[in-house]
Amino acid sequence: MTLLSKNELTELIAGTPPLVENMIDPNLQTQPNGVEMTLKQVEKLTGAGTVDYDNSKRVIPDSEVIEFDSEGWVTLPQGSYKILLNEIVNIPKNLAAIAKPRSSLLRCGATLETAVWDAGYRGRSECMLVVHNPAGFKVEKDARVMQLLFYHLNTEVAEGYSGRYQNENV
Repeated sequence: MTLLSKNELTELIAGTPPLVENMIDPNLQTQPNGVEMTLKQVEKLTGAGTVDYDNSKRVIPDSEVIEFDSEGWVTLPQGSYKILLNEIVNIPKNLAAIAKPRSSLLRCGATLETAVWDAGYRGRSECMLVVHNPAGFKVEKDARVMQLLFYHLNTEVAEGYSGRYQNENV
């Protein structure tokens, strides 16, 4: 498993389908080791969720959109929030991805929790933003909040991702 470089990312972003589409500024967002993903929406969870072994009892909690103010900002008190990203990813069967928060978030007392982006996944992903700072956190719409790191798999998967979240938010 090897991490893709900026050169490889740039080539795949220009491909069909693009590895990452709906980027605000591909030149700025494509970094030496990943692609910076931007904030589209913030939501507050309003109910409890449930996770089980075979997903037959899985419940994704309801949430409410937190509106950005007239200048495009939202101020968040300490807590956890669901965020939606602007970009849509199209992961081929020979790649997978993981994400890390941008270091600026960490320096502000906030972080992101994410899952694996499986080979064959397509969609506009959701993540969890956690504000640890007791004073809160202020974030602007379209802020670059995380870096998505793409990896070559040793072998291409025979069957790509086909779960509930395929083509989500597209």
